Amino acid sequence: MSSPPEARRPLGGFDATTVGVGSMVGAGAFVVFAPAGAAAGVLLPLAVVVAGFVAYTNAAAMALLAGGLPADGAVDGREQLGSWPGFLAGWAQLTGRLAACAAVALTTGLYAAPGSAGSAAVAAVAVTTLPALLGVTRSATLTRAVISLVIPVLAFAIVVGLTSPAYSAAIGGGPGATPGVGGVLQGAGLLVFAYAGYGRSATLGHGVREPRRNIPAVVLGALGVTLGLYVLLSFSLLRSLGPIMLAETTVPLRELIRGATGAGSAGVLGAVITGAAVLAGLGGLVSLTAGLGGRALALSRRGELPETFSRVSIRYRAPWVSILGAAAVVVVLLLTVQLPTLIGCAAFGVLVHGAIVGIAALRVEDRRWFAPRWLNAVGAAGCLALALALPWGSVLGMLTVLAAGAVLRGISSRRHR
Repeated sequence: MSSPPEARRPLGGFDATTVGVGSMVGAGAFVVFAPAGAAAGVLLPLAVVVAGFVAYTNAAAMALLAGGLPADGAVDGREQLGSWPGFLAGWAQLTGRLAACAAVALTTGLYAAPGSAGSAAVAAVAVTTLPALLGVTRSATLTRAVISLVIPVLAFAIVVGLTSPAYSAAIGGGPGATPGVGGVLQGAGLLVFAYAGYGRSATLGHGVREPRRNIPAVVLGALGVTLGLYVLLSFSLLRSLGPIMLAETTVPLRELIRGATGAGSAGVLGAVITGAAVLAGLGGLVSLTAGLGGRALALSRRGELPETFSRVSIRYRAPWVSILGAAAVVVVLLLTVQLPTLIGCAAFGVLVHGAIVGIAALRVEDRRWFAPRWLNAVGAAGCLALALALPWGSVLGMLTVLAAGAVLRGISSRRHR
């Protein structure tokens, strides 16, 4: 696959922070607040903060490990913990991304074609698979272009929600209005899906000028901006829709605009929201699809997946078998799994990977100020707690997938030897 521009021309701190924010703020922001709100209720902003803190602990651990990146660029704790934990982290990351790809595609379909969301989602997967087969990845330039359009739209939605008349039932009773600790943890676990791109800012490495000095600032800056945006968005959605209506919708930002502006102006403004969601979704799918192919290729070359997934196009240097296989799995997920479950599965994969990376970071001797050992320990424990707090359908589904991966690795390793 073609090298991203940031690898050929190192980025400054500001540009790298922009790339980090753009990797996190995407289609997830247009959909995840509904299931997270159903779990956390009026404490949704607290869940946003908890998820942001856990995301920082993961990013800090990844940045600590990234100094010794292997040739395939994976950060999975393999060097510190051994091959089996490394595989588990990589498999969780790969399968979580498959679920994330399906969730992003379905989000795109829900905003672009509410009456035919499934068909639109499949079309989005097909359209974004082609660039991946041609060796195209989501570059820093494309990331900046997407974020320059998406963030102003999200900021506008925040202002509309905070300045419109408050929803009369926003502090009333009903499902999700008075959550306990479990509800907040489940909401935070789901919201990890909206932070999932933090790994890119943590592993930019030599793509950033003076990485030892700039990477910590990039991680803190990107997560700080994203956290502030999400906290404001959560307050705006709760004020405008209330916890009950927020929990019942699948397109919260469109409902926010519709409820705050009325039918007369909702058409134009709704189209703006739709355009931003579709743009964020397509941009995210380009990145996710290419990443899926690369991750499957890396595991295959290690003998942990069947050898057929290591086939690479000579002309475009793209792992075409892995990319097409991933696209086929995503389409199956779109046709068989509901959106909240997809979000939960994607978050579970991120959290399992984060827990293993956090444990691996405990063994690093060259400590940095931004990743003390206690933070690695708290982060690993936090990842496990949030993963187990997710809806049981997602937890059991992903545990089954992890077990299947272990069996597949055993068979593939035996054949490889």
